[in-house]
Amino acid sequence: MESTFVLVGMFASLMVLMLSGSGLAFVLGAIAFLATATLWGPSALIVAVLNTFETMTSESLMAIPLYVLMAAILQKSQIIDDLYNAMEKWFGGLSGGLAIGTVVICTIMAAMTGVVGAAVAAMGILALPSMLSRGYNPPLALGSICAGGTLGILIPPSVVTIVYAITAQISIGQMFIAGIVPGLILAASYCIYIWTRVKLNPDLAPAHPDTATFTMGEKLASLRSLVLPALVILSVLGSIYAGIATPTEAAAVGVLGALLSAIVAGRLRFANLNAAATDTLRVTAMILWITLGAKAFISVFVATGGADSVLNFVEGLEASRYVVLFAMLLVLIFLGLFLDEIGIILLCVPVFVPIIQTLDFDPLWFGVLFMITAQMAYITPPFGYTLFYLKGVLPDHIGIGQVYRGVIPFFLIQVVILILFIAFPDLVTWLPEQTANRVQ
Repeated sequence: MESTFVLVGMFASLMVLMLSGSGLAFVLGAIAFLATATLWGPSALIVAVLNTFETMTSESLMAIPLYVLMAAILQKSQIIDDLYNAMEKWFGGLSGGLAIGTVVICTIMAAMTGVVGAAVAAMGILALPSMLSRGYNPPLALGSICAGGTLGILIPPSVVTIVYAITAQISIGQMFIAGIVPGLILAASYCIYIWTRVKLNPDLAPAHPDTATFTMGEKLASLRSLVLPALVILSVLGSIYAGIATPTEAAAVGVLGALLSAIVAGRLRFANLNAAATDTLRVTAMILWITLGAKAFISVFVATGGADSVLNFVEGLEASRYVVLFAMLLVLIFLGLFLDEIGIILLCVPVFVPIIQTLDFDPLWFGVLFMITAQMAYITPPFGYTLFYLKGVLPDHIGIGQVYRGVIPFFLIQVVILILFIAFPDLVTWLPEQTANRVQ
């Protein structure tokens, strides 16, 4: 009874304070500290100190600032601009080519950076004006940028995937590998949708006569811009897949690759490094503060018997295990309307993963489903994060309502793909199993 009362009080306080606009990290920490002091006395706060020390000395978490730094260096050195110029030459003459090319670039950026905001902001600045100037339907252009940008959640090296793997206590490398095929399937689905819709209604993306002026020699020459990103991707994923480096060590390899790419491109400047370091500090501090607050919150939740109560409730249900799974996924999508994906992971995964194991589901497979729900939350109106990332670069004549209309078809595609992976788990687990067998 006491645990139920504490549980209800903690989550009620969480919702009220979050709706007030308070920062998630400080809300979680404050509730945890007050609950700890009230239930066990001020001396029990030493547990929070120990949790903080354990978090700040985690070798696995070291990968986060390294991957963020890699992404920031690549963005500041304008290597993405070169990629977009090449994409425009190759895809410009295809039905909906610029929108398809935008998804392709977002896929490459996801494999280079693993940070969602970088892809959305970059494509909003580079691709959106180009598509609008050529008469593209604004919702289609906006939707392709938002959906493509979320691929960074799933395709490795994803920072969100690292946080999930650490929290769920499973292999980061296996989670990386598990996200490759689903990420590519999602990207291909977006491209097929764009191509099909433009074929049915060419007015949505009129062909531009300039695209026919590029010779094959010019197109082939533009592929040089793919060399540096390919080397960065191969250095990170290749070192993990070959067993040469752990995901944390591969992050350091990625930073070195990003620096070498900037040098080769002739764009390594002190100002760029300073800006990249500042962005890394800001993002890393945000993630670590949320991690500390969430760990304190979950510690109280577990200590009062909340986790056991949830497990006992699930075990007592007579419903199908898939009904329970769908209920958990709906909770994740709902929470995504209000919380960022790091906060959701740190709040829900310690509770959900034991349930998944009790139901005899694969935590690795569930992790990919989790990442897809995070993508859905990122583009769900009215609070999806990519919508706000894109809003900052919208022209004055385009309102947020057009962004909302543009993301709906891509949200429905994500729902279909989520159901596909639930129905056919081997699509997710096959590649990790193959790599595990190879290592053995």
